[in-house]
Amino acid sequence: MYLSFIILSAFLDIFANLLLKKSDGFRYKIWGIGAIVLAILAFVMLSFSLKFDIPLSVAYSTWGAVGIIGTCLGGWIFYKEKLNKIGITGIGVVLCAVVLLNLEH
Repeated sequence: MYLSFIILSAFLDIFANLLLKKSDGFRYKIWGIGAIVLAILAFVMLSFSLKFDIPLSVAYSTWGAVGIIGTCLGGWIFYKEKLNKIGITGIGVVLCAVVLLNLEH
């Protein structure tokens, strides 16, 4: 159950990051405000996951990893941003680290 809250929280974080990019440095305030609201909701959802006796280190790192990977995918899909080989390798390292952390729990 805790994983559901973490995944939902991570998706809110991903959309917050994508809206932040769309706000163009808060030039378009409505997108910037939307990003702030979604970021707050993401932290609220993350706090719900901690009620299931999951260590903060595992919850936060899982949330962060899903957020990083999702934001990279969102940037690629919506903003045509590309990662080089080092960036792709970094995502693989993050993914491996989070899998190991969750296996340990």
